[in-house]
Amino acid sequence: MDAKDDEARSNPEMELEAVIGFNGHVPFGLKLHPDKKYLIYPLGSLVILKRTDDGKQEFLHGHSNNVSCISLSKSGDYIASGQANVVAVKAPVIIWNYAARAIHGQLLLHKVKVEAVAFSPNDKHLVSLGGQDDGSIVVWNVETKQAICKSSASTYGYCLTVEFFHTSDNIFASAGSGTLRIWELDLTNRRIWPTDCRTGKLKRTVKCVEISMCDQYMFCGTTSGDVMKINTRLKLLNNCGPARAKFSGGINVLKVLNSGDMIIGTGSGTLALCSKNNFQTVREIELENGVTSVAFSDEGGQLLVGTEGAQMYRVSFEDFKADLLCTGHRSTIHDIAIPFAMSQVFATCSEEEIRLWRVNKPKELMRLSVPNVTCNTLCFMTDGHGIISGWSDGKIRMFDPKNGKPLLIMNNAHNMGVTTIANSRDSKKIVSGGREGQVRVWELQSQGHRLLNTLAEHKETVTCVKIKSDDSECVTASTDGTCIIWDLVRFVSLQRVIANTLFRSVCYNLDEHQIITSGTDRKVLSDPMDPLQGDVTRITYWYVLDGTSIRELEGSQSGAINTMHVTTDGNHFVTGGEDKQLKVWDYTLGDVTHVGMPLGASITSTKICSSNRVLVCTTADGGIWQWKFPHPPSS
Repeated sequence: MDAKDDEARSNPEMELEAVIGFNGHVPFGLKLHPDKKYLIYPLGSLVILKRTDDGKQEFLHGHSNNVSCISLSKSGDYIASGQANVVAVKAPVIIWNYAARAIHGQLLLHKVKVEAVAFSPNDKHLVSLGGQDDGSIVVWNVETKQAICKSSASTYGYCLTVEFFHTSDNIFASAGSGTLRIWELDLTNRRIWPTDCRTGKLKRTVKCVEISMCDQYMFCGTTSGDVMKINTRLKLLNNCGPARAKFSGGINVLKVLNSGDMIIGTGSGTLALCSKNNFQTVREIELENGVTSVAFSDEGGQLLVGTEGAQMYRVSFEDFKADLLCTGHRSTIHDIAIPFAMSQVFATCSEEEIRLWRVNKPKELMRLSVPNVTCNTLCFMTDGHGIISGWSDGKIRMFDPKNGKPLLIMNNAHNMGVTTIANSRDSKKIVSGGREGQVRVWELQSQGHRLLNTLAEHKETVTCVKIKSDDSECVTASTDGTCIIWDLVRFVSLQRVIANTLFRSVCYNLDEHQIITSGTDRKVLSDPMDPLQGDVTRITYWYVLDGTSIRELEGSQSGAINTMHVTTDGNHFVTGGEDKQLKVWDYTLGDVTHVGMPLGASITSTKICSSNRVLVCTTADGGIWQWKFPHPPSS
C-alpha cells in the first residue's frame, strides 16, 4: 500500500471551489457537450466541466498525472481521457459516465503516454493510440470495458491521431509522420486490418484528420501547412492545397462544414475559413497563440476556439470577430500574492507577466507585461497601494493595482535576478533576495527609493524572505542550507539555522518565537523496507532565539516541499510541493488535517487569505486552484 494513498484516505479532502486555467497544449482539448450546457477541457490531472451559462465548474478526478488527450462520444454519454506518465509506467485511459460524473471504466494497456482517443459513432467502441514509446493502437468495447484487439500503429514513423468514420463502428483512420492508414475492425477474429493510403511522392506529417459526413473523403491537416484530401474508398490522394500560400505554423485543427468548406486552425494562431474547391482562404482572424481546438457552439454560427496560450475564444462565423472568454497561464506560475486583510483579489506571476484575478468569479482583471524578462516573485504592499515584483533582469518593479501603471523601477537591485521579495507592515521598506545570495533592504520614499543596506552572508540563491510583524527583524531562506534572522534596525545577523538541505520556504509562527522551514532535505526513517517508512522530506520547527531544532514532521514521501504558508491566527499551515498534493496541518499538533486531490503538476506556491476563507495554490502547468479553507479563523 502506498503511503501517500494511505494518508489521503485517512484525512478528509478539501473542497475545490474553482480552477483557473486550461491546458491548451492538449490537441482538440476543448469540447462542447451536445446539450450545449457544458464546456469540457483538461487541466493537470483533472477533466473540468464548466457550465456555459454561469461558469460554475465540476471536476472529474481519477488520473494521477497530466491528461494528454480527451474525446467526447457523439451522443454525449461518455467522455474518454488519456494520461501521460514517466518512462516505464503504464498510462491509463479512463472512460467517464457523463450523467453520473463518475468513472465508467479504466483501461490500462499503453506505456508512458496515451496520444489520442476516439469513440465510434454509436458509442460501441473506443480506439486509443499510444505515444511514441508505445506505438500501439487498441480497440476497446465501451460496454464491457475490455480490449477487443491490439496492433502496432505503423510500420514506419509514428502515429499522432485517430478518428472514426461517421457511418460505421468498425472503420477508423490513423495518421502521423510517415503513416496514413484506414483500419477495419474484424470482430469475429478480434483483429484490425490496416490499409495504407497512397499519396504518391507527397510526404507529409499529419496532425489532424477530419472525415466528411458521408465518409467519402478524409481531410488531413499537415505540419507543412497544407491539406491532403483522400478518397476513402480508393485510399488514394485526391487533392492537396493550397498550392502556394500554405498556412504558417502548420495545421493543428481542421473541421469540415456541412457545405464542404473547412475551418482551419494553425500553429501560428490563424483561424481561417477555406473553400472546399481550392482550399483558398475566404475569411481569417489572427489569434494570440496557436490554435489547438475548435468546437461548434450553435446553429447561429458561433465557434469556440482554444489556443496553446490557455485562452478560449468565441468567434462569430459570420464576420470572424473574436471575443475572449477566459484566460490562464500557459507555463509555470512562480508566485502568488493576496493583499493584506483582503480576500477579493489575488495576483500571480509567470514568464513575462503578472495577472490580477477576482476570487468570487475567477476572472482575469488585469495583465501587466514586461517583454523578454521573467517575473520570479511578487507581493502586495501592505497598504494595498502597489504590486511589488522581482524580475530576472535584476530589477524590482512596482505597479498600481488599480490601473497597472508603473509606479517605480529599481534598476540593478540584484545583479543575477531578484528571486524573493517582501514588504514591511508599515509599507515603508522592501526586503529582497537575489540569485547571487545577497539580501537587500530598501526604503520607499515619496519620490523614489533608497538602498539602506546589503546583507551578504548567504552563499547561494535566496529563496524566501518573511518580515516580522513589528518590522524589526526578518528571516531569509537559501539553497546554501541556511536560514538567517536579520536585525532590520542595525542590519546584522542575529541567528542562523543550518541543515543539509536546499531551503525553499520559511515562515514565522503567530508569536514569532519560532520559524518553520521546508525544502529538499530527506530523512531515512527507522524501517526503510516498510513502504510507510522509507525516506521523507522534513518540515522543521526552530527556536528563533538560539536556532535549535525543536520538532521535525514527515512532510512528503516524494520530492521537495516548495511552498508553505501559516494562517493569520497561527493555528494551521499549508504545504505543497513535488508530490502534487496540498496539505493543511495543525500547527500545534503537527498533524495533517485535510488534503487536496492530487494535481497533475508540482505545486509551486500557496497562500491563505487573512480571513481563512480562501486558499489558493498554483502549479507548474500554469493552473490556479482555489480551495475552500477547511478551518474558520479563531476569535
